[in-house]
Amino acid sequence: MSTYTQILYQLVFGTKNHEMTMIESGQERLYRFIWGILRNKNCHLYRIGGVEDHIHIITHIHPTTAVAYLVKDIKLASSGFIKTENIFPDFNGWQDGYGAFTYSISAKDNLIEYVKNQKEHHKKISFRDEYISLLKEHGMGFDENYLF
Repeated sequence: MSTYTQILYQLVFGTKNHEMTMIESGQERLYRFIWGILRNKNCHLYRIGGVEDHIHIITHIHPTTAVAYLVKDIKLASSGFIKTENIFPDFNGWQDGYGAFTYSISAKDNLIEYVKNQKEHHKKISFRDEYISLLKEHGMGFDENYLF
C-alpha cells in the first residue's frame, strides 16, 4: 500500500530578539533559497512571505520528513546563506523555536492570501499579537512569558 498525505502546514518563526533585520531588498532571495531547501526535501511550497522580523511558510511536508528537523534545516542553512551573501547585514540569527500549524487543504487559498498580505497585515497588528492569535486559534496552551 502506498502512503498518501495532504496536510497543509503554516510554519512561522522570527529573527532573534524579533529584530527588524530582514530588509525588504533581500527577502526575495531568502525566500527562493528556502524554496530550494523545501524542494530538496520533497516538500511542496505554496507560499512564503513575511516582514522584517518573521516569515510564514505554507507548505506540504513530505511524510518522511519531521517538522522539527525541517525547520532546523531551514534555519541553519538560511542563516549561513544570509551571512555568506550578506543580504541582511544586521541579521543575528533566528529565534529559538517556531510555530507549526496544520490546516485542511480547503484552507490553502486563504492561507496563501494571508501570507501575500503580510506587509499590509502588519501595519495593523504586531508579530506578537499575530502569533498569540494563531496559538489561540489552534487551541494551543502557552505561557506568554516564554513566547518572546
